[in-house]
Amino acid sequence: MNEKYSCDVLVIGGGIAACFAAIKAAEAGASVVMADKGYVGRSGQSPYADSFMVYNPDWGHDLKESVSRITKVGEYVNNTYWTEKCLLDSFARFEDLRSWGCKFETKEDGTLRTGKQDGNCQVAVMFDKKAGSYGEVLRRVVKKSGVIILDHVMITEFLKNENRISGAIGLTQDTDKPITILAKTTVSCAGGCGYKPVGYPPLMQLTGDIEALAYKAGAAITGKEFVDTHFSPEGMADPTGQRDAPLPPPPPKEGEMPKKPKGGMFDRYNCDGELISERPEGTASYAFTYLQSEFEIHKGKGPITIKGKESVGGSCLGMSLRKADGLYPADKECRSTVAGLFAAGDGLGTMQNGATYDTQGASICNSAVTGTIAGEAAAKEAAGMKEIKVKEDEIKRALEFTLSPLKRNGGFTPAWATSLLQNIMAPYFITFIKKEDRLNAALTYVLFLKEHIVPNLYAKDIHELRLCHETANMVLSAEMRLRSGLFRTESRGNHYREDYPFRDDKNWLSYTKIFSDNGKMTLEKVMIPEEERLDKEMSYKERYSFRLLDEKIPEEM
Repeated sequence: MNEKYSCDVLVIGGGIAACFAAIKAAEAGASVVMADKGYVGRSGQSPYADSFMVYNPDWGHDLKESVSRITKVGEYVNNTYWTEKCLLDSFARFEDLRSWGCKFETKEDGTLRTGKQDGNCQVAVMFDKKAGSYGEVLRRVVKKSGVIILDHVMITEFLKNENRISGAIGLTQDTDKPITILAKTTVSCAGGCGYKPVGYPPLMQLTGDIEALAYKAGAAITGKEFVDTHFSPEGMADPTGQRDAPLPPPPPKEGEMPKKPKGGMFDRYNCDGELISERPEGTASYAFTYLQSEFEIHKGKGPITIKGKESVGGSCLGMSLRKADGLYPADKECRSTVAGLFAAGDGLGTMQNGATYDTQGASICNSAVTGTIAGEAAAKEAAGMKEIKVKEDEIKRALEFTLSPLKRNGGFTPAWATSLLQNIMAPYFITFIKKEDRLNAALTYVLFLKEHIVPNLYAKDIHELRLCHETANMVLSAEMRLRSGLFRTESRGNHYREDYPFRDDKNWLSYTKIFSDNGKMTLEKVMIPEEERLDKEMSYKERYSFRLLDEKIPEEM
């Protein structure tokens, strides 16, 4: 017999969104079980956050100015409702953190230390990591709230009662006896998907698990075309295949002064020592800011150096721009498009920031805000429901699916399949600088993995069983990413198409919705309503004048 739990609200994940969802659901009177593949409080990307966005009119912040700036930087495809909602709720969530014992940096005069600020826009307050991990503080509050925590439990399959998510099957790290969790409502806060690149440690466990399960259960997904463009410093292995970082230079000889690297903190130089242009010829997209290195590599001008050290791209290979991808929000209470399933944080594609990210602390703030909304809404919905009983046949099906790789005598190992996936998706000319023929070529390989390799993955032990499920989920995410890259025939923000180098406001002021239609992955465009578009009376040149400078723009724009 496998271990069983029953609750009002199941929260999946262990970062800041999950902690807020669990705490707020428990405060609303719900019984809560929290399952995380890692360790709650140290999970996902949350431990790496250094700041929290705060909007407060009492500090002189102007809401219209803040929203307008985020909209312009995000190139007009942010969801202005979520942009504004996160700003308006940010101070209350900041106060929650302080009341729970989280510490923030202060100046000598006792006032809060803040990050950059533009005009009268919001600011970012800085976590005081010398005072301890804020994640550990959140874990203590979660436990004090009466939430049952299941660490190191990977959710492998949802349970459904008719067309409603009614719980999940979880796989522990040390036994082949899965856990069954029955729940009236479920909140996914499990984060995004990477392909296990070596440049960014959190992505070894963020493999798009819940997003994949939600998609297969009928939920719509969004935002896969807007890729994450983080780079790694010298010394990290290069996941993109551009070039391995060299050993550090030898120390200066006795009596010699070490050479001071030229350039500012983020100034990038090519192999000829030239400062990389801010704008590649022939494009009007903001992509140049975040894809500088990739554009220069594409011209054969690598390696790229910053402050005298080589940088390597693709350290977040597989991830999307923060808050761009995830479950498509069906309403303003963080519901997905399938009944019984909510999402928050990186699990919910709010498009708060649009096509680029340039708002310090916005990601972690969004996680706290949406975690609160989802937790409270899930608890309220559960309170109005009778106990849900999932049919034994459904539980049996999910258990058999979870354990099936262990029962195969042979096939393909997950490590080998993951290596293939990385080799397909890692090159800069597939994930970052896209073109139709190359995307289609990569998609052909990924579909072969999905249709032939994944169904024949086998596991020799419990560890490989988990890897089999992770590999299958990463492959599905890769298909979504490639299809989304093909679907959006323009360049905007972190999405760049070499064959469509300009923005196309007429056709692409929109979000992308991905869903399964009778087993076929289908994409559709969701246009941003006219009434929600900022600066809609401006011409193309007027809207993007802060980006274009003197660049020539086609007449049809």
